Amino acid sequence: MTDTSTDQRTRGDVAEGKWFGRVMRWGQLTLVENDPQEYDPDFWLDYFERARCDAVCLSAGGYIAYYPTEIPLHHRSAWMKDDDPLGTLVNGCRERGMAVLARTDPHAVHQHVFDLHPEWIAVDSDGNHRRHWAMPGAWVTCALGPYNFDYMSEVNLEIMARYNVDGIFSNRWTGSGMCYCEHCRSAFREATGLELPRTTDPRDPARREYILWRQNRLFELCERWDTSIRQVSPDSRFVPNSGGGSLSDLDMSIFGQVAETAFADRQGRSGTVVPWAAGKNAKEYRATMRDKAVGGIFSVGIEGSHRWKDSTQSAAEIRVWVADSIANGMRPWFTKFGGVLHDRRWLGVVEEIYQWHHRWERYFRTQEPLARVAVVYSQQTAKFYGGTAAADRVENHVLGMYHALVEARIPFEMVHDRLLTPEVLSRFKTLVLPNIAALSDEQCEQIRGFVAAGGGVVATHETSLYDEWGASRDRFGLEDLLGVRPTGGVGEDVKNSYLLLAEDPRTGRRHAVLDGLEEATRIINGVRRVNVEPIDTSLTAALTVVPSYPDLPMEEVYPRQTGANEQGVYLREVGAGRVAYFPWDVDRTFWEVLDPDHGTLLRNAVAWTTDEPSPVEVTGPGLLDVTVWRQPDSLTVHLVNLTNPMAMRGPFRELLPVGEQHVRVRLPEHTRVTRARLLRGGEPVQTRILDGTALIVVPGITDHEVIAIDLETVAGAAGNRGR
Repeated sequence: MTDTSTDQRTRGDVAEGKWFGRVMRWGQLTLVENDPQEYDPDFWLDYFERARCDAVCLSAGGYIAYYPTEIPLHHRSAWMKDDDPLGTLVNGCRERGMAVLARTDPHAVHQHVFDLHPEWIAVDSDGNHRRHWAMPGAWVTCALGPYNFDYMSEVNLEIMARYNVDGIFSNRWTGSGMCYCEHCRSAFREATGLELPRTTDPRDPARREYILWRQNRLFELCERWDTSIRQVSPDSRFVPNSGGGSLSDLDMSIFGQVAETAFADRQGRSGTVVPWAAGKNAKEYRATMRDKAVGGIFSVGIEGSHRWKDSTQSAAEIRVWVADSIANGMRPWFTKFGGVLHDRRWLGVVEEIYQWHHRWERYFRTQEPLARVAVVYSQQTAKFYGGTAAADRVENHVLGMYHALVEARIPFEMVHDRLLTPEVLSRFKTLVLPNIAALSDEQCEQIRGFVAAGGGVVATHETSLYDEWGASRDRFGLEDLLGVRPTGGVGEDVKNSYLLLAEDPRTGRRHAVLDGLEEATRIINGVRRVNVEPIDTSLTAALTVVPSYPDLPMEEVYPRQTGANEQGVYLREVGAGRVAYFPWDVDRTFWEVLDPDHGTLLRNAVAWTTDEPSPVEVTGPGLLDVTVWRQPDSLTVHLVNLTNPMAMRGPFRELLPVGEQHVRVRLPEHTRVTRARLLRGGEPVQTRILDGTALIVVPGITDHEVIAIDLETVAGAAGNRGR
């Protein structure tokens, strides 16, 4: 059989199709002002080509122009002289068949701009124009006024007219905090009849209106820039550098409609950010971008609040971060700040990853995830329920649930709460609601419809106890599914409380949600708990609560009550569906404490509500992120090895291989396996077919292994029977 894995396209073929769906590997070079006299453009052009980049992003204008601009006040690089650095790079990339985005940065201006147009500058709550926090002599611009809408529109058009690039990629275009300039004050007053809020409390009417007004204003700016760019070149686009998960400013459900492509600008990790965060970013973006191309921007430098922009990451850290983004459906985009190299150690690492990605490109495009579990993320819950505490009250629930599913090796996707339509949910069997507190009546009805159709739900803590604006309800919006009603109050700092593991008195056995806890009679409780009572009192409790008791003096540490009526989980069969509701913060506490019992509960709850075999099952040692995809004529299973003492606080120093993994992949009906192989080494792998399942043994994984299973369609239903 002929091996068609290596891409045989000529460079002339690269022009076929829209660039935003076609390109697969990105490079970005962000110039500093003195680069035009210091750097070697030929080196970068050769590197882009050697790394098989088919698209690049190049510094153009905004704060500094890297071309001979004719726009007054547009600051040219003082080191540019009579050269045209942007033109040199654009022409070189075009000759090599690459798509090109021009990078702009409108977030700051120089002193001479402030002197002539102080109305373009952001104003703080005390009425003072905002100086730049990091660059002496620079000023922070207002994102919502004439500087962006008028002046930067002119800059975009000049760049398009001169270089006919494929698009404009704008950095920090949404502003740098709230602005109280006269334009913002008058525009907000005209739109809402209110004054700009002086509080961050989402319950304040003016604050709610401001959140929506600012968002709408930014989408208006997107439309203006995109429309003007397309008037110059119909296939070109404005690409907003924005968006992401529940804590993002812009409504991602709208973003996914207006953007042709998007790039997750989560360049690396610092502090206690985990390596699977790259994959989480991918899932969040794809939840609203659907089948549009999404790129993952990763920095070759160290990320952190101290801003070492000329640094270099370890090779192991780069490999794992990029592997997890690719495994979760993103196309890699490396970014390098500064054209002069002070550390070359990253070059070979990125080049090897990109060349491998290019070789097996056909397995990474036109793909559909096969996961049957979906985790909901909710921007409205973050904005209107979480407010300034959203990271703890909202995002930490998601992080705990996410980590539990990664540990359990359960493939899953993420779904935006504004997209709970039958079309979106039809491919899933279980919907996970990690403290999705703020849900509208319509959203609750969509979830009911999902369960009525046979879907499962796992919900935690205050899910549906508030409406879409964060206003408290008297009852749960999903009361009929959860099977409980609130009795008043939420315990916010529950200490030294436990959960008793109960047996069903009718059978003498424990519920499946307690599998793996056979030797325990009780486990630790969480930290926060909604006070509830069951509507259906006939249900048998799997967990009951041992209320808090003293933790000091040590002689007093014993429970005063052991048979409380409060349950730790409510498990119900609702029509054709199943529902598991934890009234406490099992997911958030898991993220805080990482107690394995909580991870076991979450894994089992998802398995019980799903009630069907997983599309892929992987057994073996280590912490792996597992994803599974379908291409037109193949399946791919990604196994990303996160096993490392630095997994919970990076960066990785080295890659620690894990041993043999046994993989079971459910095969599509009416297909036959023609070949299976491991893409990291490129070698074939033995495959045994049993009852429609491919059984594969992976000898070991260093950072990332991909099982590629080529398929062909066969008549009838006998294609995947045992042989």
